[in-house]
Amino acid sequence: MPIESVNDFVVRFANVNGSGSASANLLFARSIMRMGVPIAARNIFPSNIQGLPTWYEVRVTEAGHRGARGGVDLMVAMNPQTWDKDVASIEPGGYLFYDSSRPMPASKFRDDVVVIGMPLTDITNRTYSDPRQRQLFKNIIYVGALAALLDIEPGVVEALIAEQFRGKDKLIAPNREALHLGFDYARAHFSCPIGLRITRADAIGDRIFVEGNAAAGLGAVYGGATVCAWYPITPSTSLAEAFERYCQRLRTDPATGEKRYAIVQAEDELASIGMVIGAGWNGARAFTATSGPGISLMQEFLGLAYFAEIPSVVFNVQRGGPSTGMPTRTQQSDLLLCAYASHGDTKHVMLFPSDPKEAFGFAASAFDLADRLQTPIFVMLDLDIGMNQHLCAPFAWDDARALDRGKVMTAEELEAGRDFGRYTDVDGDGIPYRTYPGTHPTRGAFFTRGTSRDRQARYTEEGGPYVDNMERLLQKFDTARKLVPAPVVQKAAKATRLGIIHYGSTALAMDEALKTLGSQNVHVDALRVRGFPFGPEVTDFIADHEQVFVVEQNRDAQLRTLLLAECGIDPAQLVPVLHYDGTPITARFIVKAIADKAISISPPARREALS
Repeated sequence: MPIESVNDFVVRFANVNGSGSASANLLFARSIMRMGVPIAARNIFPSNIQGLPTWYEVRVTEAGHRGARGGVDLMVAMNPQTWDKDVASIEPGGYLFYDSSRPMPASKFRDDVVVIGMPLTDITNRTYSDPRQRQLFKNIIYVGALAALLDIEPGVVEALIAEQFRGKDKLIAPNREALHLGFDYARAHFSCPIGLRITRADAIGDRIFVEGNAAAGLGAVYGGATVCAWYPITPSTSLAEAFERYCQRLRTDPATGEKRYAIVQAEDELASIGMVIGAGWNGARAFTATSGPGISLMQEFLGLAYFAEIPSVVFNVQRGGPSTGMPTRTQQSDLLLCAYASHGDTKHVMLFPSDPKEAFGFAASAFDLADRLQTPIFVMLDLDIGMNQHLCAPFAWDDARALDRGKVMTAEELEAGRDFGRYTDVDGDGIPYRTYPGTHPTRGAFFTRGTSRDRQARYTEEGGPYVDNMERLLQKFDTARKLVPAPVVQKAAKATRLGIIHYGSTALAMDEALKTLGSQNVHVDALRVRGFPFGPEVTDFIADHEQVFVVEQNRDAQLRTLLLAECGIDPAQLVPVLHYDGTPITARFIVKAIADKAISISPPARREALS
């Protein structure tokens, strides 16, 4: 039987990269939101510029689920290269929409799928003579056909076209005509609507549709960043580009046109982090945006910033590894790389935003933390958050909020004879006072070194001062435990001895997975980690549960490894649930993995936790 569902289904577009389909597919997605129905969208694209397969998935979800569901209810198959794979992904009773201009053998179809063939190429060839117009307008024609098939109001799409081409008015009418070519053909030749339908709702509220990298770039502006040094690398490039766009609007003097920011596209990642550290030493708030391969190259400089105690922020938009293997796929694969980055004994602070709203807030807070702790701060995004647009709550900012510059000694304090030792802990939190270079003509810090020194920054290779410094750095790391964002706990509907720990973009699918598990009488408490080092809430959560599933998107259970290393947990208590094929983790995957593992690890005495 054909699937019938209102405001709850998955549409996937299978296209060829470089075909101009991206704007048409986004037009489709935005039209659903304009009808008041939430969506969760995912762009799956190749690492080359043109010619390889690309997919765009729109999950229609009036319930507001934020993660990928898994499976496809309507496949818009526009790429012959991936036809077999695309058809195989359709749910039984689902729908296949394709260009029927060329006949396809019966073996290429499935008996349990509703086939909707429309001669898109024939229609465009009859209507347009220019080859580029044929390709671009074919995309708009299939959007029009989908509007008819899914009962999307054509006026909504027309209004979006007018907005999209505002300032290029001559393009509005041709795109509307292409839209109606598809809409009218579908109405005349198919039974519209099909079993999948969009009906008006009021479920969007005040939420915004924004990309995580753009949100982080804006957060950096609000966090007081004035320097960005970076080297292009997927999937972090759009973060630096967003920062520049926002700086052009918000950090440019309207009267003189003077730019009050510095953005440098460096020759490589080593140069970029060097510039960031230099700017941080001189008192600027500075950052770089990169991905795992960039972090690998930055290791020695990160060690310098750690031991010299120089504020800096690193946005790591994680991708699939290894370095050149899956640059346009998502993973949470750099936790250990960043937690202990560089040589020797180092421990770094990490923040784990789960959506664009937290990307904005954590980006801004990272600069306060960097200044307060005088150390590099890693903001751990990933491709799913960074390069996809998500519906999220509006960003909030308190205009009365002041930048926290941490322990900075002023010229007046130095002149008054206040004791200054650059690496002296005066109040037990592990954080010394610093000065900006040139604060005072003769006093304060003018240079620093990454090698061993005493509390007054004097070079020494003696063991005592080295141990003293290393223990102070540990104390500072312990202070950070109280400053990073606290974890978020979700309690199950019934008391349970089973728990889940997760972080970052996994949260997008986790909320739905927890509800589904509860409906199956698998009751699990959940804790979302938002910062490292871990606070006592994390160890308390683990202690309160007999078994804790650690759900993450990498092969080697990196969060679990950190928990074992930092919290002294019995390894048997932490059960890894791992997803690492480069696609975003889905609610279906989490539900199946947790349900299967919960049953397999639970002896009869514990099965009460599952019912």
